[in-house]
Amino acid sequence: MVFGFSVSAQADYGTQKVAYHVNYDNAKRQGGALRNIQNHINAVGAKNMDIRVVMHGMGLSLLLLPEEAKNTKFPTGNATDAMQAKIASLKDQGVTFKVCANTVKGKKVNVSDHLYDAESSDIVPSGVAELSHLQQKGFTYLRP
Repeated sequence: MVFGFSVSAQADYGTQKVAYHVNYDNAKRQGGALRNIQNHINAVGAKNMDIRVVMHGMGLSLLLLPEEAKNTKFPTGNATDAMQAKIASLKDQGVTFKVCANTVKGKKVNVSDHLYDAESSDIVPSGVAELSHLQQKGFTYLRP
C-alpha cells in the first residue's frame, strides 16, 4: 500500500527506450541519477527497457576514477567503489553508458586508463548529437 493505494511491483508500462543525460559533475546528483535509473527499471522491468546514459562535458566525471583525475583536465573523478558498484549493477541489467569523444579529447582522457569499465565501443562522436539521434529514434529524453 502506498498512500492507501495498492501498487503492484511492476505496472504494465510496456517497453520503453530512454536516454538519460548527464553533463554535470556533482557526485551526489550523479548518484541520484543512477538511483532514478534503478527505480525506472524496477517499475518497468529490465527486459522492457533500452536505457542509454549519455555523458559529456563534466558529466564524464561519473566514470572517472578518482586517482586518475590528476592525469586529465578534470578536477575530480566520481567513480568511487560505491559508484562503480551502482554502475556495474545497472550494466548487468542492460543499461549502456555512452561517452562523448569531444569530451575525451578536450579533457585529455585515456578511456582505458582513466574511466571505469569503458571501452572504445562506448565512445560516440558527440554527446549532444547522440542525444538528438536517440530522440529521433524514439527515445525519451530525461535529465535527472
